[in-house]
Amino acid sequence: ITDNMCPTGDHSRMRMGSNDAECTIACRNAHAALYVLFDGKQTYALSDQKSPEKFAGKKATVTGTLDTQTMTIDVRSIAAAN
Repeated sequence: ITDNMCPTGDHSRMRMGSNDAECTIACRNAHAALYVLFDGKQTYALSDQKSPEKFAGKKATVTGTLDTQTMTIDVRSIAAAN
């Protein structure tokens, strides 16, 4: 889980915190960035913008329905990836 200002999870340019999680949350709070899921190839917007915070900067499994036109996942659940 990252933010749409650092959509590939590379926070080296922004570095708004000491780690990826802090940077993701700081971008969200300071710049109104949105939480997104990056799967290593593609970035997906997330309909739920509250639950992802505890997974910021971490690998997570997102369950939901993908709207391929908007590349947005209608989130049903988010859990830590195994």
